Amino acid sequence: MGEAKGFLKYSREDVGHRPFEECVRDYRESVLPLSDDALREQAARCMDCGVPFCHATGCPVQNVIPDVNDLVYRGGWEEACHLLHATNNFPEITGRICPAPCESACTLSINDSPVLIQHIELQIAERGFERGWIRPLPASDRTGTSVAVIGSGPSGLAIAQQLARAGHGVVVFEADERVGGLLRYGIPQFKLEKRILDRRLYQLAAEGIRFETGVEVGADLSVRYLHRTFDAVCLAVGARQPRPLPVPGAERDNVLFALDYLSAQNCRCTGEPIGGAVPADAADKDVVILGGGATGVDCIGTARRQGAKRITQLEIQPRPPATRPASIPWPRWPCLNDDLTAAALGCEQRWNVMTTDLVGKGARVEWVHAREVEWKLTDGRWQMREIPGSDFTLAADLVILALGFLHAVHDGLVRDLGVELDDRGNIRADEYQTSVPWVFAAGDAVSGASWVARAIRAGRETARAVDRWVRS
Repeated sequence: MGEAKGFLKYSREDVGHRPFEECVRDYRESVLPLSDDALREQAARCMDCGVPFCHATGCPVQNVIPDVNDLVYRGGWEEACHLLHATNNFPEITGRICPAPCESACTLSINDSPVLIQHIELQIAERGFERGWIRPLPASDRTGTSVAVIGSGPSGLAIAQQLARAGHGVVVFEADERVGGLLRYGIPQFKLEKRILDRRLYQLAAEGIRFETGVEVGADLSVRYLHRTFDAVCLAVGARQPRPLPVPGAERDNVLFALDYLSAQNCRCTGEPIGGAVPADAADKDVVILGGGATGVDCIGTARRQGAKRITQLEIQPRPPATRPASIPWPRWPCLNDDLTAAALGCEQRWNVMTTDLVGKGARVEWVHAREVEWKLTDGRWQMREIPGSDFTLAADLVILALGFLHAVHDGLVRDLGVELDDRGNIRADEYQTSVPWVFAAGDAVSGASWVARAIRAGRETARAVDRWVRS
């Protein structure tokens, strides 16, 4: 490594952010990049550990993190950029929105702060675009085979790029009006500005990938058409069946699923027509967000920027710990609680709370009824118990359900193809090949809702399986 004792010489320097009072006035990203000298010092902290767990077990796409850090320390930014792209199609995206399990697996995190892996990755990718190192790489030879990719989220885009570079003809079908799937419509603008996505899509189009948007495969295009037109089909449709709230009143008009709420605001930010009914705006409203995960926090940030009067977030699970618990030893990724974002945005978070009823007049909710619960470990399993007399009520003009997703949507294409499903409702795939031999599947459609980095890795592996199959 560049400095054998750099981890003793330098401390971790976290990235800065614009002040919250400034951030809530716009939808731009908040990160303030570190200087070149600071990045070099942070890369120098990467130690010559015997087994780089950051790479071996932490990184979903298996970036060669120690080598990348060493190149940054030595000033080899261009080589670092090419090495990063050898395993990750979209490092400028994972460098922004990945939960960074690589840093949890860093050897330094045993008793110190881990290497600043994620921000170094982001800055490598940004230099790659600024200096022209990231450019289209069209295939020199064509195979004559054609593949349809259904869905343009991170998994679908990774499949398409890998197959196009292997010489196959690739068409990506997307039901929405613009390409990007979850990256465009589910991730808020203040976490991933859409110009970042569009910049990468220009590269994919220049590599010969054809995008067909506003096309619902299964309705606008039949399964028979797919089978006759393409040598293989890849399902990258995500897990977009939202988890419902099984309480009275959940069907009322001002109760929205988080993805619908976030999608509408993303459309506003980019000037894209929203379509359908007029979406809810949190301005001057009492907003209650049900669900304490990352999507719920995205809804908090969006509601605050829209000018919500009051925001309350309810979660049935206990509050995550602030530091790594003994039950999740290194190098596993721990889900930790960070109250800073919610508190700074003026949100009250309440944990160990179950929603019991949504009450209102006519088609609109006016009150959320809830009750506190407690969790106890019994015979090795966590059991929930409702606490008598702990009921409370919150005023609500807008209720947002951020309860996660169940599985891929079955109606339409998945049903028409006749692919087998597992016991959770996900598409069953053996080595990325479904029960219908010419149909492959990847990403959240197979695994259930997960991280973007895992979807990219699954997309790359699916492309490898499709390439082998069509060539054989």
